[in-house]
Amino acid sequence: MMTQNRAVQATMLILIAFIFSMAVRLIWVYKFDDQAQYKHNETFMLTTTDGYFFAEGARDILNDRDPIESKIYNSPMNQGLSQLTALIYKITPWTLDEIIFYMPAVFASLLVIPLVLIGATYGSLTFGFIAALIGSIAWSYYNRTMVGYYDTDLLNIVFPTFLLWSLIGAVVTKHDRYILLVAIETIAYRWWYPQSYSLEIAFVGLLVVFAIYTWFKKRDNFYNLALISLMLLSTLNIDSYYRASIVGVMLIFLHFKKDIFTQYIYYILGGTVLLFFATGGLDPIVGQLKSYIFQREAVVSQDILKLNFYAVMQTISEAKHIPFETFANRISGHTITFFISIAGYIWLVLNKKSAIISFPMIGLGFVALFGGLRFTVYAVPVFALGIAYLIVQLSNMIEDRRVKIGSVTILTILVLIPNIIHTYKYDVQTVFMKNEVAQLEKLKKIVSSDDYVVGWWDYGYPTRYYTNTHSFLDGGRHSGGANFPTSFFLTKPQELSAKMLRLETEYTVKRKNMIRDQLTGKEEKNITSTSTIANMTLDYGFNDTNDFLYSLSTDIKLPKKTKETYLYLPNRMLNIYPVIERFSNIDLMTGAKGGSGFFYYPTGFSQDEKTINFGNGIVLDKKSGVISTNSNIKYSIKRFITTNYTNNDTMTKDIKLINSGGNINIIYMKNHNRFLLVDDDKYNSTYMQLFIMDNYDKNLFEQVIYHPLVKVYKLKI
Repeated sequence: MMTQNRAVQATMLILIAFIFSMAVRLIWVYKFDDQAQYKHNETFMLTTTDGYFFAEGARDILNDRDPIESKIYNSPMNQGLSQLTALIYKITPWTLDEIIFYMPAVFASLLVIPLVLIGATYGSLTFGFIAALIGSIAWSYYNRTMVGYYDTDLLNIVFPTFLLWSLIGAVVTKHDRYILLVAIETIAYRWWYPQSYSLEIAFVGLLVVFAIYTWFKKRDNFYNLALISLMLLSTLNIDSYYRASIVGVMLIFLHFKKDIFTQYIYYILGGTVLLFFATGGLDPIVGQLKSYIFQREAVVSQDILKLNFYAVMQTISEAKHIPFETFANRISGHTITFFISIAGYIWLVLNKKSAIISFPMIGLGFVALFGGLRFTVYAVPVFALGIAYLIVQLSNMIEDRRVKIGSVTILTILVLIPNIIHTYKYDVQTVFMKNEVAQLEKLKKIVSSDDYVVGWWDYGYPTRYYTNTHSFLDGGRHSGGANFPTSFFLTKPQELSAKMLRLETEYTVKRKNMIRDQLTGKEEKNITSTSTIANMTLDYGFNDTNDFLYSLSTDIKLPKKTKETYLYLPNRMLNIYPVIERFSNIDLMTGAKGGSGFFYYPTGFSQDEKTINFGNGIVLDKKSGVISTNSNIKYSIKRFITTNYTNNDTMTKDIKLINSGGNINIIYMKNHNRFLLVDDDKYNSTYMQLFIMDNYDKNLFEQVIYHPLVKVYKLKI
């Protein structure tokens, strides 16, 4: 228990560290305050796509949206971040846009509190303060909690670090208040972030090790067993209300009937373990391992028709393997400080055995070497503790007080410098630009809230947020099976695209209606996760999806239109077109992938009288019209096209047929001063024709939004 003077000192250090963390995060605001394209309604927009998901939930809470409708269309009204945001909006004068932009910086900076308190638990506020300074702005933590990065990450590390502090306090002091804190923090963490299950169970595992160690030492083990029991109950894979109720009853029982609780502790622990496995046990952890560690390039669906889909995890950068240097930098700012932090952590554990409880956070951080960079953030606070402990211990060897203070200051600054440099150079842009959002606001005036505005999943959340419509795909629904139809209608010719677009709309609507019937009690059976393409294949009388897809080129009967569908085509989609194409460039029956064809979108070029050099060894001979590559493959030009926007409403294009037998089309986009090189299949795709070439079949599509950055077409069939 801290003395009053000690508590005041801790509070002051927490406040200083909090202000420091906030100040570093506001560097981005200072740098880009004059960037009008980053702002909407005079407020900065979000820097992460997923943020618009939670913003949609907050908006729907404030608009009193029907909870059943929110479940049908996956609005996160029941998510902690959306609920907290709505509450802040109701009790403060700020706009929703202001809240969601600055909220990450404020709440993520709360990490300094448990870090300072851990230092206090070990008898050194200096130790905790240094860790708070370092951990609050470390490379990985900053990236995922900067201004505009409105996501659950703003508390995803704060909660487990508070839990770590309480667990350390429990082991060190054996005080009952820590059992209460651990229970509350575990339940709150799960409410905030359902995926916290794995880390919670890992903490329990370390407590079990402590209990076994205590048993072998023949010491009183009641406290450890009670702590394990209450934490296991707090992690049960059941509704939060029931978990909180069960834990509350047990805490009251422990407080008022401790003698009985002590007498029956082994029965209580045994019953808790049985209840743990009865409610799902390790199932959620196994599911996460399959998603992030045991990835495959193709995933076979197990629904009514066995199909092979392209695995989405292969295309998500934060789920890919990362180089060791990147891994080390993201955790500690530099490879050198990374290894120094390890040395400090080992020293800490050797001197303070209870610090080993933090190992699950390190273990989850090291998953990044196999499961992607998103995991590095978990190791940040523990490594900050490690290097802070090393700094303090080394300084304790110095007798002169002034030299000691100077040494601590210099060493801390040296550790902070690479992280601060990173934050200054981390010039991430907002998800959308002002002009793009302006087009969505125009679209909102055209569409109905029941309509579908569809495109690739990267744009699902933002388009829903700004237009208040529905989508097929988003950051939470983009499995291989879900992506296939959208990839198909974006990358195939217009007739096939239009038919698939109508089919996907009506099959999605049908599924939503089935979910509505189930939620309202009209339908008792569960809705299976069958892919729409499997349903289409069987409904049209085929057992082979290839036969069904071929039938789209014939005069098949389409479902009756029940909803309007708008095709959202942004310029930014050009950068990921090859990725989009992969999801439909696969034989669903066998899993065989099709050829990648030719697509090249160089960031720059150089030219002289004879050649145009596009980079990466790709050069055009102007006289012969032949493109050569560094692998000595030759391509002949079929068309050379120049597009130019004279204003935001008019595009001119000059199409020159160079060689009817050629196999590459070169498009020079004059406004962007960039070239695009594509084969005929890609050139004839719906995206290329409708967005790049302004060439759309007026029997199939109607253009409703026209801008160099965004074009939107209404499906007419």
